[in-house]
Amino acid sequence: MDELMTLPVIQPNAQPEGLNALGQPRKPNWLRVKLPVGKEYAKVRSIVDEYKLHTICESGNCPNMGECWGAGTATFMILGNVCTRSCSFCAVATGRPNEYDEDEPRRVAEAIKLMGVKHAVITSVNRDELKDRGAAVWHDTVKQVKLMSASTTIETLIPDVKANWDALITMISPGQEVVSHNMETVKELYRRVRPQAKYDRSLEQIRRTKEYGKRTKTGIMLGLGETREQVYQAMDDLTANGCDILTLGQYLQPTKMHLEVAEFIHPDLFDHYREEGLKRGIKYVESGPLVRSSYHAERHVNV
Repeated sequence: MDELMTLPVIQPNAQPEGLNALGQPRKPNWLRVKLPVGKEYAKVRSIVDEYKLHTICESGNCPNMGECWGAGTATFMILGNVCTRSCSFCAVATGRPNEYDEDEPRRVAEAIKLMGVKHAVITSVNRDELKDRGAAVWHDTVKQVKLMSASTTIETLIPDVKANWDALITMISPGQEVVSHNMETVKELYRRVRPQAKYDRSLEQIRRTKEYGKRTKTGIMLGLGETREQVYQAMDDLTANGCDILTLGQYLQPTKMHLEVAEFIHPDLFDHYREEGLKRGIKYVESGPLVRSSYHAERHVNV
């Protein structure tokens, strides 16, 4: 019998009526979020500005910024805010970076200490023009956070090192509890979504990270035109390469220059994918329309 015939009943991905400013179907109700407000949000905003730090929350137009900043947490983006990659889904600026701040690790560590966070997430742009891919700054940042906030656990969401495995070891060795590297999409869509990346290379990066002894994590966006079978295959590939944690969320088009949304995935299907991921051997799956790679990251430390 065809596998799809045995699936539980899932509501169809009905598209909302009407068009938005981009000429696309309007977002369904389940994708609406509250504007960021409140005292804790204002506190984080102030610290980020004072220390001249970048956050992926802002650069990536994250829909959970209000919730996370309201809880006194943020995902810091080191090594500047200009990326050497031109991925067709990402809102971060692309170009030739001119920023390389050796004092950035100290400022990030001090900001995390001031916020008093129990769990910090650190990510970065791709720095392909650097011989070590920015690994030295990565190492120093994690090291200084641990020195200033010994009880703070850390997740590092690291970029593709383009098979520079020495750089990978430098990035993942200073003591963080979770190492994440996002696959972003299924294998069949890589050339369109991540033209400067390779599906198998990213899988190898996750495998090598696991072999080093780290808790491994990745994220995939849905709604780019992938099929269920392709999502299942990605889950199987991740399990085979030692991935512990998977996040699944809805892709949202940042601007007209980026890929259009192929469909809005219904929450019921996200729930189904969560169960499928667990069934296929992934230890923890965070799956929902508004889930992003650092959403509820504090829960992933002890998986």
